[in-house]
Amino acid sequence: MPGNTFGQVFRISTFGESHGPAIGVIVDGCPAGLPIDTDFIQQELDRRRPGQSSIVTQRKESDTVHILSGTFEGRSTGTPIAMVIYNDDQRSGDYSHIADKFRPSHADFTFFAKYGVRDYRGGGRSSARETAARVAAGAIAKLLLDSIGVQVRAYVSQVGHLKLEKGYQELDLNQIEANDVRCPDPAMAAAMVQLIKTVRKDGDTIGGVVSTVVQGCPPGWGEPVFDKLHADLAKAVMSINATKGFEFGSGFAGVTLRGSQHNDPFYSDADGIKTRSNFSGGIQGGISNGMDIYFRVAFKPVATIIPEQESVNEAGESVVVSGRGRHDPCVLPRAVPIVEAMTALVLADHWLRQRMAKV
Repeated sequence: MPGNTFGQVFRISTFGESHGPAIGVIVDGCPAGLPIDTDFIQQELDRRRPGQSSIVTQRKESDTVHILSGTFEGRSTGTPIAMVIYNDDQRSGDYSHIADKFRPSHADFTFFAKYGVRDYRGGGRSSARETAARVAAGAIAKLLLDSIGVQVRAYVSQVGHLKLEKGYQELDLNQIEANDVRCPDPAMAAAMVQLIKTVRKDGDTIGGVVSTVVQGCPPGWGEPVFDKLHADLAKAVMSINATKGFEFGSGFAGVTLRGSQHNDPFYSDADGIKTRSNFSGGIQGGISNGMDIYFRVAFKPVATIIPEQESVNEAGESVVVSGRGRHDPCVLPRAVPIVEAMTALVLADHWLRQRMAKV
């Protein structure tokens, strides 16, 4: 199975399945001498872990990270950093009823069509459980970016029909962690939590949008052809389970503007060259321009629902499938740290590539 490695200079490879003994990641390309704050890595994993509130799956996993290599006396050595997270609360029996059935809108059928075999216990390798390994690696990328003043923050800006109309500039992003849904607007957050609880009571699920802003990124990161910075960001976040859409800068709304309205005029001050507006979303020609990078990611409703659904089994026979076990009624709150992690991985990789581009 290819496709388990991400990045060029700052590279990660994840391994493990949802209901196997453990999941993990190998980070290669991290420069030597970086202080590795294990408490911070664990904090990031705690933001993603299941069972953290009443509006997420109640699977109980500590998601305790174990660093096996690549560090010495609290700093990176420049060698591969291996991290493992053991699975504690699998309850594989919750999936016995779909051992030969394909769940609608899951990866069950496509995985079976590709490989001729599948791990039906929570989706195996295609489970969102794998993203814990990404968050651990992303935490190291965040530590690297923090050393040069680059900050990545994501938040929930929409759940179902409930949508924040304010841009990130009007919000207090320090309030992201102040509520279970990770929306920095207290009133909207309360409404979102209530909607998720209502949906959960109905045995159903709901989707939404995670917005992300990167501040402090200098100009010059990214490549102008196939490895455009926004293209790599799109690939990174669209590799996260349940993603259905990506737009950066003005996005689809920009098509309603004329070029005279959409262009970002340049000016210069004591801090360097800037733009007066930022419809470009901090990236022009695939390369960062020094302004804030911002984008939005759409997540579908979680595919596992309680009501019965029509499906087929591996023999092609008609069957009925109903969800069991512990599942998120809305993936958005736990998706926030995953989006941040994938964003940080892209930026760390492009920073190291930019350092190599200049003599």
